[in-house]
Amino acid sequence: MGQSPSTATAPSLDFIRHQISPMPPNNNDADYTLHLPDDCLATIFHFLSAGDRKRCSLVCRRWHLLDGQTRHRLSLSAQPELLDFVPSIFTRFDSVTKLALRCDRKSPSINDDALILISLRCKNLTRLKLRGCRDITAEGMAGVGDNCNRLKKLSVASCMFGAKGIVTAVERCAVLEDLTVKRLRGVHDSTEVSDSVASSLKSICLKELVNGQSLVPLIVGSKRLKSLKIIRCLGDWDGTLEKVGWFNDGLSEIHLEKIQVGDVGLGGVSNCSKLETLHVVKTAECSNLGISVVAERCKLLRKVHIDGWRTNRIGDDGLIAIAKHCPNLQELVLIGVYPTSVSLALIASNCRNLERLALCGIGTVGDADIECISAKCIALKKLCIKGCPISNIGIGALASGCPNLVKVKVKKCRKITGKGVEWVREQRVSLTFNYDDDSEVEALDGSGSEGVGGAQESTVEFMPTNIMNHGTVSDASSSSNNVNNRLTAFRTRFGFLAGRNLVPCAFRRLSNTDDVSNSSYS
Repeated sequence: MGQSPSTATAPSLDFIRHQISPMPPNNNDADYTLHLPDDCLATIFHFLSAGDRKRCSLVCRRWHLLDGQTRHRLSLSAQPELLDFVPSIFTRFDSVTKLALRCDRKSPSINDDALILISLRCKNLTRLKLRGCRDITAEGMAGVGDNCNRLKKLSVASCMFGAKGIVTAVERCAVLEDLTVKRLRGVHDSTEVSDSVASSLKSICLKELVNGQSLVPLIVGSKRLKSLKIIRCLGDWDGTLEKVGWFNDGLSEIHLEKIQVGDVGLGGVSNCSKLETLHVVKTAECSNLGISVVAERCKLLRKVHIDGWRTNRIGDDGLIAIAKHCPNLQELVLIGVYPTSVSLALIASNCRNLERLALCGIGTVGDADIECISAKCIALKKLCIKGCPISNIGIGALASGCPNLVKVKVKKCRKITGKGVEWVREQRVSLTFNYDDDSEVEALDGSGSEGVGGAQESTVEFMPTNIMNHGTVSDASSSSNNVNNRLTAFRTRFGFLAGRNLVPCAFRRLSNTDDVSNSSYS
């Protein structure tokens, strides 16, 4: 069981200076921390890692008490034994607002009684994550909804309570805004959803569901919905997206990845006139027709990601429609599609606000296209080229074009040499140029969904027996690092079989200041 560092807002430095009392004369045996107010110590704890903060909590009773009072995030192992230690844990950590309960899928988990008891002790929760809690039913979720009235974000994965448990929690959480459901078992039941049940939901993410259609009433009933992500869910989603277009026209972000959807579904999406972000990733039935309809009706589009999966169904016609009807386009990611110089030139000419561009696994892009982009994309700041037949001639055009260009990433372009890259670097010293000349075969994957639901948390293991007997917190970082090292070694050796994510490679390292969605490049 573990906990991660608190994310409370740190007081200003001016406030801290006024709180610190004058230090006594030099004395080697003096404890100067006695003169630090609690607010100052809490600020220092805020900047410590989980392990360091745990060790600091063992220094003295004051630090131990202060650590518990100012820690707002906990991650606990949700095994049945947790029930006996809930009172002691949440007596010490009485300010928790973000809680994660995780259990191994092969182990028994906490039941409804434990979850309800936790919800009674954590009435200020704003975020709750449940992972592998297979013994929790709809009754436990009802308890969460009744007791945690401030809950704004709910994420569940590998649980067994089905759509009934989700709807039960949603209808009781009046301020719930973000819902993520992943690998949910027991979703075959259908549940009626009234219009007022999901009135506060703004974001819904469904991932790896066998029968995600059981949650369609919840989606359609969310009148304030702004973001919808459907990723690797079975079933035909055309009809669902048609309903979404009719009843949820306020949507601003839609992410469709590896699902059965075609131009009919995209036609429904096109009714969302306020749409700003569109991800169409590995949807084999989508074609130029569907992309064109969305571009014609959704003129506010700012971010478009298209992974054509090399099916040759999306090409010039769809991209020309985007160029003609989406003048506000700021970010464009193209993977495994087949545009020609006609559509790329039109995008470069018409989309004057284009700031981020990624061209990956596109065999039809050549030096002339990069020269055109360099000459016409005045606002371009970040460029990623991967697996394209570009040579030093095309890259050389970047030395004098794109005056606002800040970062460039080139990978798996075998015709580009180190000399060509060095020449560009010499011409534009301020340009950050990431170049990888590795010729290893790598799968071009546009999946950007591994990070859906938020960034990974750094947690340390929290053993309730230690809290009860010794007041200590055990660090699990070493075991976690060993697992990560083994996974890294495996991916390094077998990456061409596992299929690496491409979009994360495109902008994850480049996006330090821009507001790029985690779901986009995570």
